[in-house]
Amino acid sequence: MSLTDTRIDPAADLAPTKLPAPSGVIDSTTKQAVDPAESRPASTVDPTGTSATEPTSDTPAAPAPSRRRLDVVRPGMQTTVQDWPGRIGYWHIGVPPSGPMDDLSFRLGNRVLGNLEGAAGLECTLGGPALRFSEPTWVCVTGAVADVRVDGVPVEQWRTVEVPAGGVLDVGAIRGPGMRTYILIAGGIDVDEFLGSAATFTLGKFGGGTGAALRADDSLTLGAPSTRRAPAVPMADQPAFAHRWELAVTEGPHGAPEFFTRYDFDTIIGTDYEVHFNSDRTGVRLIGPKPEWARTDGGEAGLHPSNIHDNAYTVGALDFTGDTPILLGPDGPSLGGFVCPVTVVAADRWKLGQLTPGDKVRFVPIRSEHAAPAAELGARRRACFGTVLSAGRDGDDGILRRTEVDDETGVTYRRQGDDGVLVEYGTLTLDLGLRARVHALHQHLIAIGLRGVIELTPGIRSLQIRVDPAVLPIPRLLDLLTEAEAQLPNSDQLVVPSRTVHLPLSWDDPSTREAITRYMHGVRADAPWCPWNIEFIRRMNGLPSVEDVYKTVFDAEYLVLGLGDVYLGAPVATPTDPRHRLVTTKYNPARTWTPENAVGIGGAYLCIYGMEGPGGYQFVGRTTQVWNHRARPSGTAGPGVDRFSTDPETPWLLRYFDRIRWHPVEADELLDLRADFAAGKVDITTENGDFRLADYRTFLADNADSITDFRTLQAGAFAEERQSWRTAGELTD
Repeated sequence: MSLTDTRIDPAADLAPTKLPAPSGVIDSTTKQAVDPAESRPASTVDPTGTSATEPTSDTPAAPAPSRRRLDVVRPGMQTTVQDWPGRIGYWHIGVPPSGPMDDLSFRLGNRVLGNLEGAAGLECTLGGPALRFSEPTWVCVTGAVADVRVDGVPVEQWRTVEVPAGGVLDVGAIRGPGMRTYILIAGGIDVDEFLGSAATFTLGKFGGGTGAALRADDSLTLGAPSTRRAPAVPMADQPAFAHRWELAVTEGPHGAPEFFTRYDFDTIIGTDYEVHFNSDRTGVRLIGPKPEWARTDGGEAGLHPSNIHDNAYTVGALDFTGDTPILLGPDGPSLGGFVCPVTVVAADRWKLGQLTPGDKVRFVPIRSEHAAPAAELGARRRACFGTVLSAGRDGDDGILRRTEVDDETGVTYRRQGDDGVLVEYGTLTLDLGLRARVHALHQHLIAIGLRGVIELTPGIRSLQIRVDPAVLPIPRLLDLLTEAEAQLPNSDQLVVPSRTVHLPLSWDDPSTREAITRYMHGVRADAPWCPWNIEFIRRMNGLPSVEDVYKTVFDAEYLVLGLGDVYLGAPVATPTDPRHRLVTTKYNPARTWTPENAVGIGGAYLCIYGMEGPGGYQFVGRTTQVWNHRARPSGTAGPGVDRFSTDPETPWLLRYFDRIRWHPVEADELLDLRADFAAGKVDITTENGDFRLADYRTFLADNADSITDFRTLQAGAFAEERQSWRTAGELTD
């Protein structure tokens, strides 16, 4: 079944429920308690409050009242429009949820103003803005401690405060502890949504109206306010801030003894890590002990033992990019090839938004069924405690269940926090038959439309399923997945649409050379892959010259196995012919900057970076855009679906099982092509076709001898490089 043929339940049944205001809020006119029914979100309200009735011919029409707005006097260091839960349902395309990094402070402020908990507000990092309001407006400033004034007069945080018409709300530098302050406004902020959310994703350049942080002289329209309002967030509901944080975590998905030693795991949960200054909304980098590791390398996935075949991450995962631990944030990547031993539970992820450089972090394992409910904002959320209450951990190394698909293939269900499961097929090898099994399960779950499913994200040999556990508890999900296995077709029957997509490649592009230079100056100058990644690829694969690397890349046909690696429809792909699979390891530590649409190889995989950001794949060049910022679909695709039923155009260029073929262009020619693409002149040659797993397996059998010869040569070079790393102290096995 193709994705376009799939029927799913309405997206409203799949997204987390936005809760109504609490009981006991006060009507600002009568001062009496009122029914806490939800007010409409700002985007559905006529902010003028006027009737659509036409005036009579002899009665002049009254001028429409001006729309409520705020004007930015001073933007602050990094102030963005966010809503909650953010941009849900596009994780499989590489679109992160964004939204408030501290959802708890954000939602509490909205609630006391009578807004929906998810109504759009402002997130302020390190320091806040000065905002002038056109009309009397009630606000609530929450989050980290800062100096807050209205027309120069100090006001309290966590309380509802009225700013008079023409008045200025000034939020100064954050004094701490904590990193982010939130400004919530009665009626919310009314900006156009993109992919179902107003949340700003600055790296992707969308959301918040402009796709960027606030600038001086910006204006934002406000929604219609509710008449219900509480005086303040109760003290018992306010979260506790500190410079030493305890985070509740669950084991998995990648625990001991498969990936980490028992000693490693005990160290992870027994260490006070320090927050690194190089942290942001994509992830919080930590300083701590280097693992011993349970493996010597990642095999086909890469030379370092942290490397695995790419799978879906989750927000709150502790991701070891090499030996460096990073807590993935709401603007983080959806796919990647590194192991994650523990995951912060959903109710504690608000703390990631308040971690400040120099703070200490301790991971406290808990039993998954004891995790506080993330939907709660009161005492059950347990956010007012500075410590995590734990009666012990699950003790299952993150493995929820194991079973057999058939005599040759097993399936492992790994825990990903208290709200997700990673379904993983077979052994740690690159086998397109396993990807076919993932595809079959993926399509089955789309077709049945399970209520409570939020995200469906396929990886190389795995499928991540994220749920609202209040709607679809994890034990029930596991039972449904077990039942599904009996209904899936044999992988040999897989036939899927598979376009051939011809893309330009500027080999060894100057922008990628610049990225390597930046890495050497700012991160690490003595890395084995520096100063030239292509020479490193040659050495790793035992090829005679870099010209052979060039020939191999341009001769290959790359099959797209996943989208969103890294971000915005960026593909993770592998050559269909194993003799074209160049194997490398990933940067350790990762780069802090990668040019948009750089092309790299990591493990046996190729990726196109969807936007600027961090990265770890070894560069071979740069191509044109794979994300069309001019596309503005009006519908919703639904979890796991890669096309819209209502819009012919998607922002993402590529689809699962597309086949990429490269043709060489000069660097200047690529810049012209990129300019044309940005201007809306998208001219990409594609040819329709099918991918048939049975035919592919016949091809492998017919070429088995030459494939074995290539792999033998490659394995020898791989072993030689590993030994040189061991001699140099890169590996310590």
